[in-house]
Amino acid sequence: MALQTIRILGIDPGLRNTGWGVVDAEGSRLSFVACGTIHSDAKSTLAERLRQLHDGLTAVIHAHMPEEAAVEETYVNRDPQSALKLGQARGVALLVPAIAGLSVAEYAANLVKKTVTGAGHAEKTQIAMMVKVLLPRSSATGADAADALAVAICHAQHRGARKLAASVAAQVRA
Repeated sequence: MALQTIRILGIDPGLRNTGWGVVDAEGSRLSFVACGTIHSDAKSTLAERLRQLHDGLTAVIHAHMPEEAAVEETYVNRDPQSALKLGQARGVALLVPAIAGLSVAEYAANLVKKTVTGAGHAEKTQIAMMVKVLLPRSSATGADAADALAVAICHAQHRGARKLAASVAAQVRA
């Protein structure tokens, strides 16, 4: 029986820079497809910046046709205003793939780091290095794109367990 290839979009949300990465997963085999960063104009209004992120993610989905998406949960910092803005950018990162009909999974930053590097408190340089090891053809030049690829890798590793848990939960409710 041939394994099915699933195309996964990983998203590292941010208001200034939203990283994205696309991988193909066939069983435990991963292949790099594409990655990049969507930038919003810091001089624009918040609404305009969110629209820029929306348009950028929509274009990525149309260009690469992923079947599933994964978004990193936000790290809550001490500045409430920054946390609110980041939360709004994360809302866009969740909404755009959902509107496109993709299932969207969410992963804590520590789980992403632990899955990719083996350590839940890895530095960005360690994540980028392991992404390059796991996806040798990766062209991630910035931390945001590398982090997004790490989110996609995390989802590829955990998606089977998530689907099994959802199936068991559905049977229990039935």
